[in-house]
Amino acid sequence: MKKSELVEQVADRAALTKADAGRAVDAIIATVEDALRRGRDVTVTGFGKFGVSERSARQGVNPRTGERIQIAASRVPRFTAGSALKSAVRGS
Repeated sequence: MKKSELVEQVADRAALTKADAGRAVDAIIATVEDALRRGRDVTVTGFGKFGVSERSARQGVNPRTGERIQIAASRVPRFTAGSALKSAVRGS
């Protein structure tokens, strides 16, 4: 599903115009991004939890040359599905 399809679905389900639904979707995405940037978790009960995970520095291999390279430490976003979402996907 693309973002435009998501906006259409939100507009239909919430009886909003597509413009209002688009602003709502954009606001949710921006709010989650801001929270993660500050290192805070975002938990939506029943849906899941967005968080930030720390990856430590490590050795890697350049697949083209086989040369060993150093991969820097980084922060990456993570999502853990909630029990209600897992059940919905399983069809239970």
